Amino acid sequence: MKDIFPVSENERPTNDSEMFDFDAFPVEEDAEDILSSLDFTFDSNVPNGVQANSDILSSGTDTNSDILKEFVSAPERSSDKTISFTQEGGITTQKNVGEIVEEVFDTPIDTKKKKRKDDYSPSNLPLIEFRGVYKTYDNGTKALSDVNLRINKGEFVFVVGKSGSGKSTFIKLMMHEEKPNAGEIIVNGYKMSSIKRREVPKLRRSMGIVFQDFRLIPTMTVFENVAFAMRVTGASSRQIRKRVSYALNIVGLGDKARSRPTELSGGEQQRVGLARALVNNPSLIIADEPTGNVDPAMSYEIVELLTEINRRGTTIVMVTHEHQLVRDFNRRVIMIDHGTVVADSQDGGIQ
Repeated sequence: MKDIFPVSENERPTNDSEMFDFDAFPVEEDAEDILSSLDFTFDSNVPNGVQANSDILSSGTDTNSDILKEFVSAPERSSDKTISFTQEGGITTQKNVGEIVEEVFDTPIDTKKKKRKDDYSPSNLPLIEFRGVYKTYDNGTKALSDVNLRINKGEFVFVVGKSGSGKSTFIKLMMHEEKPNAGEIIVNGYKMSSIKRREVPKLRRSMGIVFQDFRLIPTMTVFENVAFAMRVTGASSRQIRKRVSYALNIVGLGDKARSRPTELSGGEQQRVGLARALVNNPSLIIADEPTGNVDPAMSYEIVELLTEINRRGTTIVMVTHEHQLVRDFNRRVIMIDHGTVVADSQDGGIQ
């Protein structure tokens, strides 16, 4: 997917409280650049050393940069390589590089790098796949029945159906807010049947959600509402300033950054919600009835914005009941009725 933000790889937020993400780092670049992307502070006064918090890492035969570069590119081979670890006061101990990085980030290290044959790689699979999915709630309500579908990267898909047809359950299952009673769901490479609890936040950070009721924080400005989605990922102030401003410009609200939600129209509030959804550059945006609380003219503007974002490579799944809107935009349409997919048209056809 094309990154909609004009920033370099090293400017991407990398603070992941759930799992250290090796795939986020540019292993072909110099070791010092890699260390910078890991939020280490390179200390030029310490030969072959890197300062992390108050600790100094140093090495013997290989330079520290060599070791850490190898670790980032091949953790399964080098995570147990021992280096000298000199703390304040001159006390030296031996630790392996995996332990040190784990301590610095306070996060578990997965040295297997997901290379097993049965892994699902988003690069060669649909972004979303439902296989024989059933969902019945505890009160006996049958929400979905034998749902089978695939949504590929870069698609724009409308999901339509009457109230109570199963559309909301479809979204909740994708977000792992609900679990199916049977079948398999794969989203962005994650199998919902086996996803670990620590991986769920990472899954959800790969999505942007646009709500019908906006869900903006009234005491925050437009800028702060959008920035909040980045702050929870640990992004730096510099990253936030650049990305939030860019996202607001995309949705045409660059001049409203200091406004409060109550000073905006319904359409403008929804555009703030859209900016918030895309500010972390998700691979998928789920729009849940995004035009439900805006006037007809603004409904078309919202879908046009989603269409432009889709052109830049982001997959869009939009739930709606506005059939005329769906017809006019001529995109793939999935129709759900009584929990079953009753139609799946590639050309916007809808009865």
